[in-house]
Amino acid sequence: MSLRVAIVGCGKIADGHIEEIQKMPDLAQVVGVCDIEPIMAEQIAMRYRLDYFTTDFDRLLAEKKPDVVHITTPPGSHLALATRSLEAGAHVYVEKPLTLTFEDSKKLVERVRAAKKVMTIGYTYLFDPPALEMRELIRSGEIGEVVHVESFFGYNLAGPFGAAILGDPAHWVHRLPGKLFHNNIDHLLNKVVEFIDDDDAKVTANGSVRRAQRFGDARDSMADELRVMIQGKTATSYCTFSSHIRPPPHYVRVFGTKNTVHADFAARTVTLETSAKLPSAIGRLIPAFEMARQYAQAGTRNARKFAKSEFHFFSGLNYLFRHFYEAIHNGTPPPIPYADILRVSKWMDDIFAQTSGKEASK
Repeated sequence: MSLRVAIVGCGKIADGHIEEIQKMPDLAQVVGVCDIEPIMAEQIAMRYRLDYFTTDFDRLLAEKKPDVVHITTPPGSHLALATRSLEAGAHVYVEKPLTLTFEDSKKLVERVRAAKKVMTIGYTYLFDPPALEMRELIRSGEIGEVVHVESFFGYNLAGPFGAAILGDPAHWVHRLPGKLFHNNIDHLLNKVVEFIDDDDAKVTANGSVRRAQRFGDARDSMADELRVMIQGKTATSYCTFSSHIRPPPHYVRVFGTKNTVHADFAARTVTLETSAKLPSAIGRLIPAFEMARQYAQAGTRNARKFAKSEFHFFSGLNYLFRHFYEAIHNGTPPPIPYADILRVSKWMDDIFAQTSGKEASK
């Protein structure tokens, strides 16, 4: 039976949600959309030929009785909307970040469990092809035991989203506890959490403002560079968020006792480090060619997928949706463990406390 899905929040990411849901009619169908701005709800309904849109969320829940609600609104509304959805008997998909604080995230997870529903979060890059390939290499023992992880995520303040944030001092991002970081560093941290399963990991963070542009208002205090060190019991991580590195980096490198794997989410490549196996200068010639071979193979695979119309921007989103819906249908665990979601939320609290001078979460 196909799940009835409602979407609240009709911004740009909602387009991706609807497009991917419409590719899986066997699992789910969109039955309605909601946004407090009437024109936003109407325009997305018209573009995707949906017959129901409204500005009243309670009316949507009452009239369409969705099995699942996708919450794609700004973070400040996530807890209230998710709670209302659970009370109406729906499972919930919540865009990142889950809530504004670790305490609120704990409350939401508790409410999900009490309602005996399934929840997941928009950690879509965890299921992009590079992440899946990297994870399989690690499972196979290719890199040995994980020692350290480096995660990089770049952001372009001159891009359409960045320009909107810098162009409006009243933009909702400026009201978040972590400002720009709060809306983005889930992408940085969620690639690390599966390797540092330590609830008491030590987090050390430093944020700074590198841009020279000043406005004389709330925008000036928005940090745009972040460096984070996470120290667990058996592994460590270094995380970099940058608004100035070009091209904007988006990759993770996992260092193991046998080898190191590099997953590039922008280029959609996964490579293993190559070391010299022959003596002297001759041995130093080989690694470059070996790396070239790996990149050529990755490029060829991507080209083949493209030729077969299998090279999609929202591959990770599609994978996450399918596994989320299958968990609902089959009663299997959600695609992202709640413990990982909460660990990321706590790390974010710790980071924001350190970068804003407040006391860290306990």
